Amino acid sequence: MNRIYTTAIIVSALAFGATACSGDDSKSDSSSGGKAAATMPSSSAPAAAAADAKPFGPACSAVPASGKGSFSGMAADPVATAASNNPVLSTLVTAVKKAGLVDTLNSAQNITVFAPTNDAFAKIPKADLDKVLADKKKLTDILTYHVVGQKVAPNALAMGDFKTLEGGMVKTSGSGESFMANDAKVVCGNVQTANATVYIVDTVLMPKS
Repeated sequence: MNRIYTTAIIVSALAFGATACSGDDSKSDSSSGGKAAATMPSSSAPAAAAADAKPFGPACSAVPASGKGSFSGMAADPVATAASNNPVLSTLVTAVKKAGLVDTLNSAQNITVFAPTNDAFAKIPKADLDKVLADKKKLTDILTYHVVGQKVAPNALAMGDFKTLEGGMVKTSGSGESFMANDAKVVCGNVQTANATVYIVDTVLMPKS
């Protein structure tokens, strides 16, 4: 009887030990799995967001490295104000002021602006440009043709047709960091302001009408 009793105790002890070990392992696995699940999104999401927010293109080097006209400075201001602090967009800003669109652009939410550089405006013969700047209706039509009423991410530019505030359509194409808006090249893309995504272009876009 003593031998049988002793054997029973040993078997019970082994069974308890196996159960305990099994419980510890599952708890450990659960704990490590929980940590992995919690850690992965927090580490990968900011990296993806940072990549999405990064400006690209050869003309980005002309944007000031610091101050109000820099990328970080522009991100803090609404789009018309942000553009006014960027020296490569001074002609555009003059046109926006003449058309009386500063408040309209600054108060709009989640828009995309194709912003022509000073050199883009310089492609237009001076007499023609002066004539447009003096015609508020025509100037407004041209400028609002550069504005899309939604935020457009770079990957959406690959093959897109976007309705502008003027009413016409802008056709985009390209891949990687090389994109076109109609016949204009995007020379500095994905610039963020407080209320808009800006794609700086090398040619003024002209509506068909």
